[in-house]
Amino acid sequence: MTDKLNELTAAGVAVWLDDLSRVRLSSGGLDQLRREKHVAGVTTNPTIFAKALSDADEYNWQLHDLATRGVEVEESVRMLTTYDVRWACDVMRPSYDGSDGVDGRVSIEVDPRSAHDADKTVAEAKALWWLVDRPNLFIKIPATEEGLSAITDTLAEGISVNVTLIFGLDRYSAVMEAFLAGLERAKANGHDLSTIGSVASFFVSRVDSEVDKRLEKVGSDQAKALKGKAAVANAQLAYERYSEVFSSDRWKALAAAGAHPQRPLWASTSTKNPDYRDVIYVEELIAPGTVNTMPESVIHAYADHGETRGDTVTGAYDAARKVFADLESVGVDMADVIATLEREGVEKFEASWQELLDGVRKSLEAAAKGKGAPNKAAKGNAKSAEKAGGA
Repeated sequence: MTDKLNELTAAGVAVWLDDLSRVRLSSGGLDQLRREKHVAGVTTNPTIFAKALSDADEYNWQLHDLATRGVEVEESVRMLTTYDVRWACDVMRPSYDGSDGVDGRVSIEVDPRSAHDADKTVAEAKALWWLVDRPNLFIKIPATEEGLSAITDTLAEGISVNVTLIFGLDRYSAVMEAFLAGLERAKANGHDLSTIGSVASFFVSRVDSEVDKRLEKVGSDQAKALKGKAAVANAQLAYERYSEVFSSDRWKALAAAGAHPQRPLWASTSTKNPDYRDVIYVEELIAPGTVNTMPESVIHAYADHGETRGDTVTGAYDAARKVFADLESVGVDMADVIATLEREGVEKFEASWQELLDGVRKSLEAAAKGKGAPNKAAKGNAKSAEKAGGA
């Protein structure tokens, strides 16, 4: 059988998993995906952690210990999530070492409630970097206006960054500027640029969800014919900007000092509309030097029936611009679409973070009352993590 994920990797697309849980770690599932499905990185967000902690009892022993020590809720959340991320970093370390530090990365996000506070974001980024203490960690920072300076300041400290919640082209250009400025300052600060990594997470399917809703409201045949085209066109034009920035003399000077480019990462790549092909946001966004982070279901779908047709991005710029022109002609305001998606993206992560806090608070209360005592399986998982350096 053809190894479709290997073909995708050979085309220059790094396959990353958009999920993490202690069950996945303790069962060996993440390592299996690394070995058998070419998974070369992991992304997380507050929604993923909220689900992981609500679905499994594998956190009981740690919750019991945290409750016994009287650790506050927010600090408990950090202890729980960084434990998993540290463990995942160790699982992915072979990919990191085998790619000279480019892949094998695992991301953890700063508190999304600080998305509009640059100082708090940088302070938390530094704390998370210290707490996880793994070279293949990424700190996720939202690409809000306030987040741009935080990205630069964090990179200047020698800390690797995954910039998240990018929806629009202009903001993406600003993110790349923040990256270049951060590396220039890191170099001036004496950091080894070869150890600093970064990706720019450009969200895909949510763009179609929002644009399609507006096209449906317009209702004309011309409008309906544009459904399912905006997200791919948006990402293709983002890659055009990436290609321009990372062929500039400014970038070449940093590359000569050992820097790795900030790769575009296609995020939110599961298909929300069942009428669309389930791997459309993988097949239509194949280009060298990119990352596609997928839920496990999309990874398996691509392994089963994905088609790697070579580069599907760099030859599509004119067609993508026509999609944008056609959207404008039917009355879709893309600037408003992007502003809406950014606002809602931060709000959704804030809501998930609150859900996570509430869930951990209840679990700590139950553990304090003796209802969440550690079990043998959980203790075994703790020992496994310690062997992997995840304690």
